Amino acid sequence: MSSRRLNLSVQYVCNKTGLPLRPQIRCWARAAVQGGGQVTIRFVDNLEGRLLNRDYRGKDYATNVLSFAYASAPILCGDLVLCVPVVEREAGEQGKSAEAHYAHLIVHGLLHLQGHDHESSRNEASQMENHERAILASLGYADPYAEEN
Repeated sequence: MSSRRLNLSVQYVCNKTGLPLRPQIRCWARAAVQGGGQVTIRFVDNLEGRLLNRDYRGKDYATNVLSFAYASAPILCGDLVLCVPVVEREAGEQGKSAEAHYAHLIVHGLLHLQGHDHESSRNEASQMENHERAILASLGYADPYAEEN
C-alpha cells in the first residue's frame, strides 16, 4: 500500500437511518489524515459502545468516540468507534446538527490516531482543538468549541 493512500472501511452495525454516508466520511477523513493509512470507522449502539469503553478504558458507560491506534508510522493504522445514540444526544444538547457533530468527532478521533492528545496538558489540548477548528472550517463546519453553533 502506498504511504499516500487512505484505505477507509466504514461499518454500520447500529440499526439507525440518517448516518453519514461513506463518501462524506471519506471527505472528512482525507481532510484530517496526513499521508495514508488504514482506518476502520464503526458506528455502534449503546451496548457495544459501553462494553468497549469499559473493557479498554475502564469506564462503564458509552462515550461518543473511541480511538484505537495500532500504528502511526510509517502509515496510520487504527479504528474509530462512534456510539450513535451518544453522538446524536450530544448534538441535540449542543444545538448542532448530527452531521456537524459526526464530522467533528471523526476528525477528533483521527487526530487521536495520529498521536494528538488533549488529556496530557492544556497546551496540547489547545493545539488539538485549533487543528480541529481549522480542518472543520476547511470543510465548511462551524467551530465545534464555540458556545453557540
